[in-house]
Amino acid sequence: MVGFDYDELVNATGSFSPTRLVGKGSHGMVYKAMLLNKMVALKKPLQHRDNHYKLENEICVLSSLPKNQHVISLLGTSQDHSNNNKLIVMEFMPNGSLHDLLHLAPTPPPWPKRVEIFIQVARAVQFLHEGKPTVIHRDIKSENILFDSDWNAKLADFGLAVLFDSPSQVSPPAAGTIGYLDPCYTTPSKLSTKNDVFSFGVVLLEIISCRKVIDVSKSPASIVDWAVALIEEERIDEICDARIGLPMDMSSTIRHILYVAASCVSSNVENRPTIAGILTEMENCVIERVRLPIWISMWRNLVRRKKKHIAKKCATVLEQSDDGVLGDHVSSGKLLLWQVLADAGTE
Repeated sequence: MVGFDYDELVNATGSFSPTRLVGKGSHGMVYKAMLLNKMVALKKPLQHRDNHYKLENEICVLSSLPKNQHVISLLGTSQDHSNNNKLIVMEFMPNGSLHDLLHLAPTPPPWPKRVEIFIQVARAVQFLHEGKPTVIHRDIKSENILFDSDWNAKLADFGLAVLFDSPSQVSPPAAGTIGYLDPCYTTPSKLSTKNDVFSFGVVLLEIISCRKVIDVSKSPASIVDWAVALIEEERIDEICDARIGLPMDMSSTIRHILYVAASCVSSNVENRPTIAGILTEMENCVIERVRLPIWISMWRNLVRRKKKHIAKKCATVLEQSDDGVLGDHVSSGKLLLWQVLADAGTE
């Protein structure tokens, strides 16, 4: 981690010019700047003691972690010794946040990309939970999932993260973002990796539906209450983003991921899976999806061949048919299952 000169960073941002501002949150501002011959992001906390604490905490947590392709990298820090203001320098993520992609982008992300995001975020959380010590992020949400120049997802904003050495350690007060925050996490003693699993489950529902996690204009307002009820009733299609059709070869994958999401947001903490178990389930879904299109393609080709074959074969039958039932199916583009299977054995 590099120690930067504070004045150098101020100059690199044009004295924190609004034209360099790329992000604004409740805790601080993020600016872009050119340093070390590359574009970087500078985080400047708002002038409040809690925000400075979160910045210090983010430095502490990120500096303790080895580099990981699914977690944003801390490049360095800087401090203004005249007033103790501190800045942190992060890798620059030019393609914005998952929240922007889902709710602000004019074109919705395709389904394969959504599955890729699921897996990349799950790997980020697994990296945190299986490290020594365990890191509990406590603020997993779409705004804290950012995209690099290749549209790879990375988990960011570790201001609320906790280095969790043992269950006996003194934990900070419960914290997080409403809508993503585990309702079972009400006191410091309830802190566990399952809190992150709940938040991850909410993100899964958000990615699949593109619905806001809290929307007071709808009933129920909570995405969890809304989606879980539909999942229990097997009304899966009503959850999926209606702006983009769900391909037939991905239907079972998305259905399975929705079941995973439902288990993540279970009101019984003990019933929630570990992130490792979640990742295994999701990767298995991808393997099955890769296999499935081969059979679908074979079936579609068979149907097309049989349509042509039967159409020719029935040309004379149509002239002799009194009720026209067979003719109705062929002329309307339909093909009876028995016609496909029976005729398949003749080739």
